[in-house]
Amino acid sequence: MRLLLLGCTGLVGRELVPQLLAAGHTLTVVSRQQRELAGLTCLQADPSLPEVWAAGSALQQALAQAEGVVNLAGEPIAEKRWTPAHLEVLHRSRIDTTRHLVAAINASATPPQVLVSASAVGFYGTSETASFKEDSPAGADVLGKLCAQWEAAAQEVKPSTRLVITRIGIVLAADGGALGKMLPIFRAGFGGPIGSGQQWMSWISRTDLCQLISAALSDEAFAGIYNATAPNPVSMREFCSELGRALRRPSLLPVPGAVLKLLLGDGAEVVLQGQQVKPLRLQTNGFAFSQASLPECFDAVL
Repeated sequence: MRLLLLGCTGLVGRELVPQLLAAGHTLTVVSRQQRELAGLTCLQADPSLPEVWAAGSALQQALAQAEGVVNLAGEPIAEKRWTPAHLEVLHRSRIDTTRHLVAAINASATPPQVLVSASAVGFYGTSETASFKEDSPAGADVLGKLCAQWEAAAQEVKPSTRLVITRIGIVLAADGGALGKMLPIFRAGFGGPIGSGQQWMSWISRTDLCQLISAALSDEAFAGIYNATAPNPVSMREFCSELGRALRRPSLLPVPGAVLKLLLGDGAEVVLQGQQVKPLRLQTNGFAFSQASLPECFDAVL
């Protein structure tokens, strides 16, 4: 397929792009930075701006030729304090990008066959006791509202384009994301649970997420909303214990929640609170996880 990729130059894209190329797809990657990547076309553009989607623009022409689109665009959630300015960046990078993309698809004489668009498990809010599946309602907190608006923008796409929304959990890979930040601390022997340790961590290996996106592009059985999480969520305490086991290092030094709040403000809630999310629709579809348990994941990525 001819594919247009947005937000695919970071943690997920580092595995997804080579996988899609190896499968024989032709790729155009959109990035706000100037990039040169072997074997594909790179477009420098900020897709959250309406003018880059104007008729005759390079991005509009790339969309007109695309048979599938992957939209993973969005600034990282938990790396900065949630100031009003940063909340606006989180909103613009996700919702504005998706809104402009969908408007361009709907206006195209040759719309893509499929749009795979990201959301996040933050859609559900947080809870230590509830379990969430795809038909659970949105949370009323900041991330719940953000994800609900993000998905609503994607759902404006016309029925002629098959829509797959992935509510992505914590993506695990050794070279970035949450695990990448934790590894140096744990390898030094200073690792341990963050906050109470009771909060849920609904995770997915990067390999399984990339396989899911690839399958959603080519398999017409995929449509609608899917929880992109492994079938075995764990508590923060269990996650850290298992990471210590995999690294053969102690994992006994807790990180007080107050320290994280001092660094990240409201953004610390992403780490200090969680949600137990189950991938029921993926399991019903028969999706085969290659790393369904945390030991399998850590043994593979470490």
